[in-house]
Amino acid sequence: MQGGGGPLLTDTIEQSKAINCHSELRERAEAQSENHAFRGAVSRESSKTVSESVSRYERISNIGQTLNQVQGDNMALARIGFTMAEILLSLTIIGVVAAITLPSLTGNINERTWNTQRKALYARFSQAIALMPALNGYGTLREITDSAGSTSIEDTAAETFVTAGLSKVLKINNICDNEHIDDCGFVNKIVTLNAITISTPATLSELNSRMLVGNSRPDIVGTFSIIDTKVAAFETANGESILTFYNPNCQASMNETNPYYVQPKVCANFIFDLNGNKGPNTVGKDIGFMTVFYPTDSSVVAPNVPVQKASQTATQQDALGICKEQDPEFRIPSQDELSSMFVNQLLMNGEIATGAVNYWSSKLRSSTVGWTQGFNTGARLNHRRSLETNVHCVKR
Repeated sequence: MQGGGGPLLTDTIEQSKAINCHSELRERAEAQSENHAFRGAVSRESSKTVSESVSRYERISNIGQTLNQVQGDNMALARIGFTMAEILLSLTIIGVVAAITLPSLTGNINERTWNTQRKALYARFSQAIALMPALNGYGTLREITDSAGSTSIEDTAAETFVTAGLSKVLKINNICDNEHIDDCGFVNKIVTLNAITISTPATLSELNSRMLVGNSRPDIVGTFSIIDTKVAAFETANGESILTFYNPNCQASMNETNPYYVQPKVCANFIFDLNGNKGPNTVGKDIGFMTVFYPTDSSVVAPNVPVQKASQTATQQDALGICKEQDPEFRIPSQDELSSMFVNQLLMNGEIATGAVNYWSSKLRSSTVGWTQGFNTGARLNHRRSLETNVHCVKR
């Protein structure tokens, strides 16, 4: 038995051992493979975690830098802020600049407003006067005797001219006699163009004493006598206050070629205040004047003051150039405009001219002769255009 089965058994045992060894090696290899796979997975997971951590760290780092930058900006803003002293100094500078510039700005606005109102008033008056059939003959001057035998003159000429004549063609809200002109919003003091304060004239002679009787001149034919009428006042529907000086016996234009007095040609003279009794009550600003010449086919003029007197005399040919040198909008006044300035010279100068004071008008008598206006006599005279005499300029 032993001899017959020994080698077979031995081979079997050896084969079994070999199989077991091979199986063990395979299991060990599989275990190592699994171990390597596990380590690779762990390594990859670790790398991913590290990468994510680094990325998260970078983001946190960026946020930190942003916060530091914002904090730095805030600190910079805090460093450039204004102190209370700086704010007060800035406000003081702004106040000084405003105090310097605002009066000029306000003055320009007022001047434009007054110019607009002046033009509108002139247009309304021109239309109204054109609708009146005649300007002379209104009002009465009659002698009144009281119970004690004392006599006085009742003068309603200017008041009647307004109530019976002008109010029919012009919208008027209120009419005041010479004793109550302040009830129509007119002040009792006026500042002239030369910045002289005068009392508001109450009669034609107070407006201009030359209106009553002109100086005797041998080269002027004819004389005149004008009644010293009292002023009346009224308020327009637009709020202007108007003083009215009236000559009930004004004469028509005869197209004279020889020298003559302008006073008999004056039918009415108006001093207007564009804003009533509000300031500044100054000629050339809220106060101006208009004059109406000739009872029919009347001429209404309102010289656009301020009126500028040239610093030198000139020929009539050179007078226009002198006016334009002062201002491109200046020109020589027309004959009626210059006569209106004669009537209202108290409002311009604060006094009535004395001595031989003549001014060029733009009117010609011929190619070599022009017309002047005498401010001391009221005479319209003609002179050679080459003669040098005074120049007044008015704005267009």
